[in-house]
Amino acid sequence: MEVNSEATRQTDSGPVTHDERDAQKTMYMTFKSGNEYFGMKIQYVNEIIPYQAITAVPETEDYIKGLINLRGKIIPVIDISLRFKQEPFEYDDRTCIMVISVQSTVVGLIIEKIAEVVEIQEQNILPPPSIGKSDKAQNKYVYGIGKVGDSVKLLLDPEKLLNDEDMSVLEQANNMDAEEREV
Repeated sequence: MEVNSEATRQTDSGPVTHDERDAQKTMYMTFKSGNEYFGMKIQYVNEIIPYQAITAVPETEDYIKGLINLRGKIIPVIDISLRFKQEPFEYDDRTCIMVISVQSTVVGLIIEKIAEVVEIQEQNILPPPSIGKSDKAQNKYVYGIGKVGDSVKLLLDPEKLLNDEDMSVLEQANNMDAEEREV
């Protein structure tokens, strides 16, 4: 997957210099969910992997699909469309998992389709509009609207994607993984 090499090249090619960090601040991984295109700062994105089998965890929110084993590391996985209360979509060969790091927790996001890596300068980011109550569920995760050419991308705050309750479930999975490595 070409996008995978773009995301990992910027983080895995040795120490990241100050200039590279500054450049990454304006770079966003964009993806499609439902009829909308979203963006997330590339600094949160570890890698993008093909969709794989997920082990369900009982008694969790419906959007928390379960756990995957990624090279020996147990990672919780969230379906982003269900998190946004969008219509569920059928997973296909374009479906992938975007692995992100949020507050030292590694989480996989099931993404309908990766779009591209784009640069969005600060002056091209507007605050999200507050039109009506129906937008509130999705907009609580959106911190800005990025203008990219003639289109717009809803820019996500990954920390808000995971509420405190989610974080405890996800941290337990990450702690389990850390304990297993110590044994």
